[in-house]
Amino acid sequence: MTAGYTVIAAELRRRIEAGEFADGSRIASEASLAAEYAVTRSLIRRAMAQLARQSLVRSSPRGGWFVQARHQSQGFERMQSFAEWAQAGGRVPGGLVTSREYRPASARQAQMLGVGLAEPLLCLTRVRTLDGQRVMIERSTWAPWVAPLIEALPIDAVSTTAALAAAGIKVALGNHRIEAVAASKQDADVLGVRRSSALLQVGRVTTSGDGRVIELGEDRYRAGAIAFDVFAGGSTRTAV
Repeated sequence: MTAGYTVIAAELRRRIEAGEFADGSRIASEASLAAEYAVTRSLIRRAMAQLARQSLVRSSPRGGWFVQARHQSQGFERMQSFAEWAQAGGRVPGGLVTSREYRPASARQAQMLGVGLAEPLLCLTRVRTLDGQRVMIERSTWAPWVAPLIEALPIDAVSTTAALAAAGIKVALGNHRIEAVAASKQDADVLGVRRSSALLQVGRVTTSGDGRVIELGEDRYRAGAIAFDVFAGGSTRTAV
């Protein structure tokens, strides 16, 4: 009797969880799996779609299915950089600056950073990786008082937070806003997802212990890369 797609999905899930297919690796082609399970490719495609909804696999715009790297959760009960979070979970973080330039401050940036409107501010775009896999695009705007230090970092610096700490500047507080956004063309090209795919965006404002704003940031994570745990007593909801 031919197995249904739910049975095939369950079996493939078992194989993934058993480590037969490593995180980030390409799974056998639909044609190969169809031959292995003696079913049609359309049935395999339905099984893979079910696994994708469970964030176990992802499809690539260039074809094929890949095992989705298992995400870890991060809490907001204390400040923790991307690199610190990754290393705490036994993962290898990476970063590569793809753009570093000065841009005129917007009205919001001028207000938040205490500078004049249109004053040049250092802006970085970095691609962040976990175990060599691209999982996030980080866009950040830096306060002038820390910009020279950030500008001097190598393009493959793993952690700006560690570099600031080494210079005696400790990131102490952070305000985060989490929302789902559609991937732009640049996001899609960098992260290997389809344009308009849902990404998890985390907007953040980081400050030092004495209350000075250090950075305004926006991180866009590929689906399945991370989850956030929020521990709340009272809570505030803001209408968009």
